[in-house]
Amino acid sequence: MKKTVTTLADGRELIYYDAADDAVREAVDQRPLDAVSTSSEIRRDPLLGDAVAIASHRQARTYHPPADACPLCPTRDGRHSEIPDDHYDVAVFENRFPSLAGDSGRCEVVCFTSDHEASFADLTEEQAALVLAAWTDRTAALAALDQVAQVFCFENRGAEIGVTLGHPHGQIYGYPFVTPRTELMLRNAARHHEETGGNLFDDLVAREEKDGSRVVLATGHWIAFVPYAAHWPYEVHLHPRRRVPDLRELDEGARTEFPRVYLELLRRFDRIFGPGEPPTPYISAWHQAPFGAPGRDGFALHLELFTIRRTSGKLKFLAGSESGMSVFINDVPPEAAAERLREVASQ
Repeated sequence: MKKTVTTLADGRELIYYDAADDAVREAVDQRPLDAVSTSSEIRRDPLLGDAVAIASHRQARTYHPPADACPLCPTRDGRHSEIPDDHYDVAVFENRFPSLAGDSGRCEVVCFTSDHEASFADLTEEQAALVLAAWTDRTAALAALDQVAQVFCFENRGAEIGVTLGHPHGQIYGYPFVTPRTELMLRNAARHHEETGGNLFDDLVAREEKDGSRVVLATGHWIAFVPYAAHWPYEVHLHPRRRVPDLRELDEGARTEFPRVYLELLRRFDRIFGPGEPPTPYISAWHQAPFGAPGRDGFALHLELFTIRRTSGKLKFLAGSESGMSVFINDVPPEAAAERLREVASQ
């Protein structure tokens, strides 16, 4: 992998990740851009303790542009974009409309491929491995920033999720605090250790593997299963068999095997609802341990993949119970979801 760091016309950082060691990236951003101005602010909810990012400048972000005006496509035929070069393998740049900025953290965009019509599931294993390398490199880079306490790599796919750019891409958030979801996992893991002496994540994976009814696929270095108490209609958690706190600690065996495993999961998701159905909307999210937090060494890196589509043509909405009280109601039994995801395995 070759990494090339440059800047866009407004001073934002842009990083190319190329599979070829001899790749040359010399294109210059020709756009007349003003410096980015953000109003990102972190506020605390005194009742719940949650942190909320107030970012009014995001109201002006690009919204469903036509394909020939996509800001994530390469710069070609006189049309300038966020990527000055006329092709790329993987590109990462600072978001022009960040939810978090300055002392409030950092937001980056990850472009998985220059092919506007592709999706992550269309990538080759070599391309997926390059994305994993980019995620890992950005995790390491953001970990070095004083204002970042936790790194979150994720992809939103589909208009139903709220995606406003159709180009295959994801995002990376560098939070200035430990997120509420992670804090809750750390508390539960600490309590489990006090009560049993064991590691909550290890015991959970062992229980799922022993039961087997919710296991979707298992390899030498990874195991994927539908959680016992899944929140979403179709939800899979992917764990490396060797527990590590974040992407930086994955061993070579897990890195080598990841592209095949992850691409298989994504392709199964697109087959859940049968032939002729539109691509399945999903969120794919890496859960990584925060930096310097108590319990970090006991945390388990894992990827959560889920869809809000509960059946053909119907979505799972976060209505009264979910939105008002944070109590999920799932219409699809986890065992049935796992069985379906096994049924649609690649031949």
